[in-house]
Amino acid sequence: MEKSDKMLARKEGRVGTMIFNNPERHNAVSLEMWQAAAKILDDFAADEEIRVVVLAGAGGKSFVSGADISKFEDERATREAVERYNATTEKVYSGVAAYPKPTIAMVQGYCLGGGLNLAVCCDLRFCSEGSRFGLPAAKLGLGYGYAGLKRFIDTIGPAHTKDIFFSARQFGAAEALAMGLVNRVLADSELASSVREYADGVAANAPLTVDAIKQISLEVLKPENERDLKRAADLVARCFASQDYVEGRKAFLEKRKPAFTGK
Repeated sequence: MEKSDKMLARKEGRVGTMIFNNPERHNAVSLEMWQAAAKILDDFAADEEIRVVVLAGAGGKSFVSGADISKFEDERATREAVERYNATTEKVYSGVAAYPKPTIAMVQGYCLGGGLNLAVCCDLRFCSEGSRFGLPAAKLGLGYGYAGLKRFIDTIGPAHTKDIFFSARQFGAAEALAMGLVNRVLADSELASSVREYADGVAANAPLTVDAIKQISLEVLKPENERDLKRAADLVARCFASQDYVEGRKAFLEKRKPAFTGK
């Protein structure tokens, strides 16, 4: 396991895991931690062996509870400081949202503020039964920009987005599942193993197919006049022209597991 201040990075097989490691503050995130997170994500993206990335929090009580408010006076006291902080965090958020590989947020415990924003940037969200969610910006006087709100609306729709932002209330896993904020709710004792099993399953699938689904999904969410439909068609054609397509058909006929190479 590699350590970068209060951020941990782990590579196991084809799965990379980034862990927010500030449990004494419920994994509240400082500017330095956001900067370290960007470097870890860049490393995972560049590693051809890594096919799926999991984001998690240390300690079992929180995923990420948002910004470290104790550092606001240093990091967000002036307009210039706020702009620098927002640019750093948005780089991570937008980087995860447009990440070249599938991302899974493994939520155990509190997932608040910037933590919920980060989770929504991921492709999938799995949580424990005792998890709590909330977006307290309206209780802190913080502004939320277009990019962040669009990601929430793309994920859970405008009505649910306005509800959680207007009220700034906390809510549980069952409600998060009902509004489509999380994909699956699991017992605390099963969360880590279930996420790992799922991630391994995705990593074993045809990389070109998974990549095409990820990239075309990003195109779908763009405004209609900005969508690159040729690129989407090319990604599909690449799948059908691949060695993996041949391997997938052979494995099916031979009733065995395919061995995909991404070529």
